[in-house]
Amino acid sequence: MGHGMNRSTTARERLDAVGAATVATTLQALATPSRLLILAQLQEGPHAATDLADAVGMERSACSHQLRLLRNLGLVSAERHGRSIVYSLYDDHVADLLDQAVGHVEHLRSPAARTADALEEPDLDAVH
Repeated sequence: MGHGMNRSTTARERLDAVGAATVATTLQALATPSRLLILAQLQEGPHAATDLADAVGMERSACSHQLRLLRNLGLVSAERHGRSIVYSLYDDHVADLLDQAVGHVEHLRSPAARTADALEEPDLDAVH
C-alpha cells in the first residue's frame, strides 16, 4: 500500500478533527478547474512551469501562483533545472485522487446512473 496506510480500517476510524481539516484543505485545492487542469497535465509527466501555463491556457503568473499553492499542500513537487522549475505530481496518491474524482463524475453523468437516480426519487404526491 505504501505510506503506512492500513486499508483494514475505515476513513472514519482513521480521521480525527485535525485530519478532517487537513483533508478538507486538500480537497478544496482540487475544487478549482485551473488546478485540476494543472494536475491532469502533470499526470502525463513533469513539466516546466512555463510549459504548464501554455498547456492549460493560463497566464504564467497565475499558473505559478496555483503551482505554489499545490506545492504547499503536498500535491506537487518542484525541482530546479537551470533557470526553469520543473513540477511533477508529489506521488501516486495524487494521480489516484484525480482519477477517482474524474471517474466519479463520469459515473454520475452516465445514462445508467441517471436512470438509477430517477428510479430512486420519491413520489412526493404519494406522501400524505
